[in-house]
Amino acid sequence: MLHLARSVPVLCAAVALHIALPASAQTAAERKMADTVAAETDRNVALLQRLVDQNSGSLNLDGVRKVGAMVRTELEPLGFQVEWIDMAETGRAGHLIATHKGNGRGKRVLMIAHLDTVFEPESPFTKFVRDGDRASGPGIGDDKGGIVVIVAAMRAMQAAGTLKNADIKIVFTGDEERTGAPLAIARRDLIAAGKWADVALEYENLAREGGQDKGTVARRSSTNWTLTTTGKPGHSSAVFGAGLGYGAAYELVRILDEFRRTLPEADLTFNVGVMAAGTPATLADNGYQMRASGKTNIIAETGIARGDLRALTPEQEAKTRAAMEAIVTRNLPGTTAKIAFQEGYPPMAPTAGNRALFARLNAVNRDLKLPIMTEIEPSKRGAADSAFVAADVDTLAGLGVAGGGAHAEGEWVDLTSIPLQALRSAAFISRLVAEKR
Repeated sequence: MLHLARSVPVLCAAVALHIALPASAQTAAERKMADTVAAETDRNVALLQRLVDQNSGSLNLDGVRKVGAMVRTELEPLGFQVEWIDMAETGRAGHLIATHKGNGRGKRVLMIAHLDTVFEPESPFTKFVRDGDRASGPGIGDDKGGIVVIVAAMRAMQAAGTLKNADIKIVFTGDEERTGAPLAIARRDLIAAGKWADVALEYENLAREGGQDKGTVARRSSTNWTLTTTGKPGHSSAVFGAGLGYGAAYELVRILDEFRRTLPEADLTFNVGVMAAGTPATLADNGYQMRASGKTNIIAETGIARGDLRALTPEQEAKTRAAMEAIVTRNLPGTTAKIAFQEGYPPMAPTAGNRALFARLNAVNRDLKLPIMTEIEPSKRGAADSAFVAADVDTLAGLGVAGGGAHAEGEWVDLTSIPLQALRSAAFISRLVAEKR
């Protein structure tokens, strides 16, 4: 239950933000937006609680649909046409797409968020818990806080009259945390929305460092890889010899160590998450469990390692893949090896267009007397759905709420960041949609 007394600090923070804005730096519409997000603070926190209390782990298909239904009821009264895209063919619940048709003259804005979380129903982390201006709960920042910021911004725009002529599409994916397959189908509708848009804005967590809000103009890719080696099993006394060679374990280690020694560079990582070698060694169908057995006097027959690759640009990823594949071919005597790359998230490179869009957001910050934001290092952010549209449209990410502990029990948000981010977005989008295409 929400108590008015506890909501006062959040409301006061929003009101203080509004009072600090001199009339000369605001349009009448922006003053109305500030008034609206301040007045609706309690409403927005209550919406956040409802969303968080409904489990929507990626594999909880019914829960994801229920969160989508909640979002539908928020957006349809604002004039959005809302459609549920079923994704049974990918093994996931589906996506919610909300479209607001304006006059067709202004810039088209795509907003991106996701309905699912990493917390499945069996997780003990289940409920929204509030302590003053801070609240915790499963997926509260990633990404249910982002959903609330979107709803709050759209309500502020409607109140100010800037939503009426706006062409906006909002894509809420239902499988961001555990993407369905095949990926081409799972991200088909999001990619199409990116081709439609002139600008894309993604609403995962706002980055903060040292109390300063940071902008996200780039995210690295996230691609999984599986390395498999084979050797000739036999008595260990013959290891390294011409007949049996080095075995699968040494070949596995040789390759991974050469990755470590020769491939590192700025903005690139390639983690090894799990590995095993033995006679035999097997990888489970789920892709993250392995079994191995063997004896100290038997040369290993099979080696397996799985990891991920994260790069900042498509060129960096392609170059690294080629280097990894070349290392894999230089086999020790008596061994073979192969590496396979699975479908994953592409990079969202730090383009000139993204940075120009970020400069536009900072113009809003200046006019609203908010602190100027600087870029967060891409290595400090994970992959996200914005990457699927960034090749087609200028994109900014991380426009949701501030907080911490994402993907872990105790995930939390700063509730005062809801009105702050809602106002930023409402003012920013209102300016964008007022520009001619």
